[in-house]
Amino acid sequence: MRRRSLLTAALAAPLATAGAVGALQSPAQAAAWYTEDDWGRWTDGAFTVANHVWGSGAGAQSIWANSYSNWGVWADHPNTGGVKSYPHVSYQLGRDVWNMGNVSSNHNVTVPTGSNLAYCTTYDVWGNGHDYEVMIWTQYHGAVGPIGSYVTDVNLGSRAWAYYQGSNGSNAVHSFLARSHTTDSWVDITAHCQWLVANGRMPRVRIDEIAFGFEITSSAGGRNFNCNSYSLWS
Repeated sequence: MRRRSLLTAALAAPLATAGAVGALQSPAQAAAWYTEDDWGRWTDGAFTVANHVWGSGAGAQSIWANSYSNWGVWADHPNTGGVKSYPHVSYQLGRDVWNMGNVSSNHNVTVPTGSNLAYCTTYDVWGNGHDYEVMIWTQYHGAVGPIGSYVTDVNLGSRAWAYYQGSNGSNAVHSFLARSHTTDSWVDITAHCQWLVANGRMPRVRIDEIAFGFEITSSAGGRNFNCNSYSLWS
């Protein structure tokens, strides 16, 4: 197995002093990169961190990053239904699904809880450009659900997943929802993609892009979503 990148320790956002009073800066203020641009993007080596506010009726959202593995967003999206944004980190793979190697990932996140919230923490894997989408939800909260219909349960990477299949009108969508939610997770991405092909759910495609982030539907009042650490092996 070739190792493309590995970060095993959580990186803390640096704290700094400001002014004569020595006030501590927030992670966003002290970060290497920050933007309020809906389509803002920042490159760190082979990875890209993106704000990606795209949904109808979206509110305000800002994103900061110290590296591809340590970043976060503040989002204030109304509770009106429909996905508003997908802030994420992405990597371009470009390999045939049967020859993609042992691609896996782990992450640790801090996410909000309570009312007026709807979101999922998810991988978004794209095949043949944007023809086939594989979503892997490791944790979710509030009134959110996958596209399509439930098909079956499957065990992949030592975890149980509920598998759904459907289409958003533009591309096929395959969704795996973790039966047990966790904010500290390891995912066998190869196992998910190859299971789809082996079971006739998806053709033999080229896996082009692997993204990880937060798909946010509502976060009224403004909430923080932080990626404390992230690793991708390929």
